[in-house]
Amino acid sequence: MKKIFSIVFLLLFGFLLFYGILPVIQYGFTGFAFILLVLILLGILFSLDLTVSQQTKQVKIASRPNRILFILVGVLLVYCSALPFVTSLKMFRSDSYQKLIGEVKNGQKITNHIAPISIDKIRVVDEDLAHLLGEKILGSQPALGSQVELGDFCIQKVNNDLYWVAPLLHSGFLKWFNNQEGTAGYVMVSATNERDVKLVQNVGGKDIKIKYQQGAYFQSDIHRHVYFNGNATVGLADFSFEIDDAGNPFWIVTKYGKKIGFSGKEAIGVVVVDAQSGVTNEYSIAKTPKWVDRIQPLDFIEAQLNDWGEYVHGYWNFSNQDKLQITEGMTLVYGKDSKSYWYTGLTSVGKEESAVGFVLVDTRTKETTFYKQSGATEFAAQSSAQGKVQEKGYKASLPIPYNINNIPTYVMTLKDAGGLVKMFAMVAISDYTIVGVGNTMRETLTSFKNVYNMADNKINPNSVSNKKSLKSVVTRIQNDVKNGNSFYYFKVKDYPNIFVGSSQISSQLPVTMVGDSVKISFDVDLEEVIDISSFENSNLKLSMKSK
Repeated sequence: MKKIFSIVFLLLFGFLLFYGILPVIQYGFTGFAFILLVLILLGILFSLDLTVSQQTKQVKIASRPNRILFILVGVLLVYCSALPFVTSLKMFRSDSYQKLIGEVKNGQKITNHIAPISIDKIRVVDEDLAHLLGEKILGSQPALGSQVELGDFCIQKVNNDLYWVAPLLHSGFLKWFNNQEGTAGYVMVSATNERDVKLVQNVGGKDIKIKYQQGAYFQSDIHRHVYFNGNATVGLADFSFEIDDAGNPFWIVTKYGKKIGFSGKEAIGVVVVDAQSGVTNEYSIAKTPKWVDRIQPLDFIEAQLNDWGEYVHGYWNFSNQDKLQITEGMTLVYGKDSKSYWYTGLTSVGKEESAVGFVLVDTRTKETTFYKQSGATEFAAQSSAQGKVQEKGYKASLPIPYNINNIPTYVMTLKDAGGLVKMFAMVAISDYTIVGVGNTMRETLTSFKNVYNMADNKINPNSVSNKKSLKSVVTRIQNDVKNGNSFYYFKVKDYPNIFVGSSQISSQLPVTMVGDSVKISFDVDLEEVIDISSFENSNLKLSMKSK
């Protein structure tokens, strides 16, 4: 009877461990071996036939377990400890770790990769603000807000517009038990317009019910659902919530293997799961649907880039010769080809204020491009922007790199203690002392361009290639005062755009009138209002000559 009880207990306990841990049954993973080790040790303990001597009061072992069990324990201990140490130690495998990122191509100019952008397409909402706005719209519906909570936001392109999207998740076991058909939708927050916040509860006239989700229970848990649908022999990571262009919700799960013994995680494909029906489809990286933005997990890329920079001359490089490390914070950006990339700066080991270059990693294929151009790190840019408004105590968001008139530029928001956006900032990547701030993105761009144009010859006279000169006649002109600075808006004959410049650009602007002949230079961009780089009033020059 005791033996039967022991077997039943071990089977039940083993099932619970297996069901809870979801171990990968594959070489290079230790979870399944650990479960076997625990069960065998318990089996040995249960099989010991202990007796107590009445005379000596000593515990004696009447019968010993099978020797094979001890051999299995030894094998499993070697597999779980010694084997990972031998096969994965960076001291012995530094070359494999250094090459795991794959070929790192050298790029010419980062502006060739990042598309020029109009200011209304610049990201002004980061993940923290998206969560704040999502909580606000959820709180406006008390009946729903008491039942669910927001999941993690994932940034993605939806019909060429950039959104933060997060699922509604059950807020506890009882909420899940009473509503097992699923939560009622997801939240979308525009990354470019903080007023565009949506609670999406139906698509195509059908109510959304997100049954499979993180933190759910039993077979409704997304990890467990994917695992028991044919993925017990592969690593599963980065459960990100994305929607297709029609608004249907899915979970995108990265499949990975180990390339260096028990380490070196490498993405090998994806599982796309319908968050409502649970239907799963597996794809190779090359054949993953185009609307899926992210396949390569952030932590995989961070580790591989650091190893690439750390072991450039092998493990025994105590002088740190040519060693590189990524800067703090990796950002998802979009390039000219509308593809998404992981972006980070690279600094020399021990020097964290200035970047020696910047890296873009394709979030789908892991194609990596290194741009060897010095500039400010994200942290230095944040500090510079915060210093511009230090009397207000605002905190800068994580900088996003953009191509502003062929100027590599960090753009960030400046937020108060409550997390609300109060101002905006632009910092030149090539020189973090070139800073523009404003209450609107338009003001910020004007301020930034004015500062940049005045410092242009000092930092990089060849940096702006799309410069255009124009001779024409002023047809309208009006001044405006913002933040104590005078700006002059004007139009010229036979050119559709409005131009703007400050008195710092030219002292002739304040006395220019309609009908004056002018010569201006400016950077060709996508804006309706264009900042001028130089201004010359020919009428005033003629008047001076006549005198």
